[in-house]
Amino acid sequence: MVEGKTFAVTDETFETEVLQSEQPVLVDFWADWCGPCRMIAPSVKAIAEEYEGKVRVAKMDVDDNPMTPGRYAIVGIPTVMLFKGGEVVERITGAVPKDRIVAKILPHLN
Repeated sequence: MVEGKTFAVTDETFETEVLQSEQPVLVDFWADWCGPCRMIAPSVKAIAEEYEGKVRVAKMDVDDNPMTPGRYAIVGIPTVMLFKGGEVVERITGAVPKDRIVAKILPHLN
């Protein structure tokens, strides 16, 4: 399900790919069986393409990687979180429209 400008991140790669990233990283926590996750997937992909160079966009399958979602108390998916400088600066839960995601993350992009 990871395609285009997005990349997969796992419990093992989360530290280096997300927390230590020089750029802000938008992480989409999703699962195959999650209908709302499939609904926001095109928006997440579009954000990755439109804001390339300003934000990296990662996707984490919560079924395959239970440690990281547990660490960030993710109880509902889809949850999209923006990490900047190793910290969570935005958190959006549920199938929200692309413009709402962009409005939340835009102030944090250089």
